[in-house]
Amino acid sequence: MNRKIIRTLVKKEMLDVLRDKKTVIMMLVVPIILYPLIFVGVMQLMAFISSSMETQNYRIAVDAQDGDAFLQKLLERGETQRADTNDEQAEAAEGSGVGEAESESLYEITIIEAAAVSDYEAALNEETIDVYVLGRMQDGRMQYDAYYLNSVANSEYAAGIVMEAFDDLRADMTRQRIQAAGLNVHEILEPIGYEKENLASSEQSLGSIMGAVLPFMLIISLLMGTMYPAIDTTAGERERGTLETILTLPVTNRQLIVSKFITVAVIGMISALLNILSMGGIAVYMYEIMELQTDMGSFDMTKFVPAILVCMLSIFAFSLFISAVTMCVTSFAKSYKEANNYITPLMLVVMFVGYIGFIPNLELTQAMAMLPVANICLLIKNMLVFKVNYGIIAVVLVSNIAYAVVAILFLSKIYDSEAILFSEQKGGLQLFEKRSNLHKGGVPTVSDVWFVVAVTILLVLYVGSLLQMKYGLAGVLGTQLILLLVPLALVLYTKKDIRLTYGFAGTNAAGFLGGALLISGLYPVNIVLAGWLTRLFPESAGHVETAFSGILGDNVWAAFLVIALAPAVCEEMLFRGLILHSLKARYKAVWAIAVTAALFGAYHMSLVKFIPTGLLGLALCYVVWRTGSIYPAMLMHFLNNACSVIAAYFPEQVGRIFPVFLQDTVTFSDGMLLLGAGLVLAGVSGVLLKRCRKSV
Repeated sequence: MNRKIIRTLVKKEMLDVLRDKKTVIMMLVVPIILYPLIFVGVMQLMAFISSSMETQNYRIAVDAQDGDAFLQKLLERGETQRADTNDEQAEAAEGSGVGEAESESLYEITIIEAAAVSDYEAALNEETIDVYVLGRMQDGRMQYDAYYLNSVANSEYAAGIVMEAFDDLRADMTRQRIQAAGLNVHEILEPIGYEKENLASSEQSLGSIMGAVLPFMLIISLLMGTMYPAIDTTAGERERGTLETILTLPVTNRQLIVSKFITVAVIGMISALLNILSMGGIAVYMYEIMELQTDMGSFDMTKFVPAILVCMLSIFAFSLFISAVTMCVTSFAKSYKEANNYITPLMLVVMFVGYIGFIPNLELTQAMAMLPVANICLLIKNMLVFKVNYGIIAVVLVSNIAYAVVAILFLSKIYDSEAILFSEQKGGLQLFEKRSNLHKGGVPTVSDVWFVVAVTILLVLYVGSLLQMKYGLAGVLGTQLILLLVPLALVLYTKKDIRLTYGFAGTNAAGFLGGALLISGLYPVNIVLAGWLTRLFPESAGHVETAFSGILGDNVWAAFLVIALAPAVCEEMLFRGLILHSLKARYKAVWAIAVTAALFGAYHMSLVKFIPTGLLGLALCYVVWRTGSIYPAMLMHFLNNACSVIAAYFPEQVGRIFPVFLQDTVTFSDGMLLLGAGLVLAGVSGVLLKRCRKSV
């Protein structure tokens, strides 16, 4: 690859991007100016709110038959005045020594006579009082009830003051009764002494505080830093009409992609470095404030040097990954506005995964180190509390770089496709167009498919999960109907060809037999994979087993209908029908099959099931592509799920015939035997499937 051409292209891209004020603002203004202002502003706001709550006047009504014992205790808190009292009562309150005892308290308490409150619930709702205290003798002792509204800030705070007064009153009465009994108060109430001592160093304390917030802030700011240059170098250039001119130059698509990627990644790294410096300054400022307000000792900044270096390497590696991903997403857009719409779901996903840093006691395992975004958050969190594992660090860095390489390769495929670069109609969102303006025929656009799939998955997560928890098998059937009916509504509204969209085409017997043999060979392979993955993710495997057993009922035929037949129809029509055929109409078949299989694996939302179901999805997509019909895939899906139902309802019979299928762990020899049998059946099925006609 010609380095001179790359340098020239990078220089050109840098000049174009830096001319955009949005990029400069996100790269410089946000981390250097806005973040410190936000942080200091939040601290000042919290201090103001706390101070305002402490200087309020709280109105408390007391109706207690205790000889004013609680009232006197309450009068000892804050600067207290009494409302609706005569002069003698006011003088008694002043003579109780309240003013001298409570000179340190800032808030005021106004005592409201209970007789003046006819309906305490209405008074609380009208906020004429903040707390109503009712005290009556019950079983030989006083029982106090404090009524308040936690939806009202003053009422909530005043209730806290009342509870503190209750604690004081109880402590005083306890001491008085112990003394009256002639016992030692100290020995009775305090038979042991205890205190806690924090052995964490000042550096660890600071690191634990920053470890919860810093990773999330960094990944979000890094995404924001790469987002605008990624949009500008892809959709922005297409909208300006300069992409065609560049493609006419004597440069290859790969050189063009590499130069754009380097530009976005460098800007992302600069943004990340500025964010690290900004966050570091905030951390030092916060610690200085804490040191002035608490007894925390000074800390040695040199101890953070290894953590800072590793964090910088991690952020730079993540910058490569997120730059490539954002470019992949924005490359599908035809305009700046459309690219912003496309990038929003990516931002939401990154934010959602980034919250993993706030989860306590979550370990950075080898498996977690492979999960994008989450691995960076947990690694930075661990490094800031001086938990160092060089193997884990290597896995995190290498995995992010590997994901970036895969994304770049995918990006190069995008730029090799003229249909993607220059088409204006194939990828548009038609769902919100007037139905009278739509033309009949064809398959749904990719944009329509992504939108409807997102809506369908959300409905499955919320509505489907509730249906399953409430109705069991019937709820599972309801979930499958969501997968079927929501996408079908899209197809009908946009006037698409149902037969072409779902692959409703006939095939010969070789297609069905080949599919049946392929699933017969794939089933034992997935048994081996599931056994190995269970060892890696035992908790995930336990959740899957619990969820599956929880929906099974007593009727095996109902289970066949809901667990085997319904998914074979509904899931196939969504994944191997709508999604596969829509993607295949726009992209190469290999990419359409890979994306559909990955979505099918991710849909089952389990680490243990992702690879087996993804592999199953690949087999199903291959059969649909080879035969041109969805019916063999439906048969395969039914046979696969039916085997699971039979194993669940008839474990003893299955165990006698195929004992290896029910073993908790698969031995190496059994695994090799199953893999060999699966490969043989897959080979025979491949021969049969080649005799089928190609898809249209």
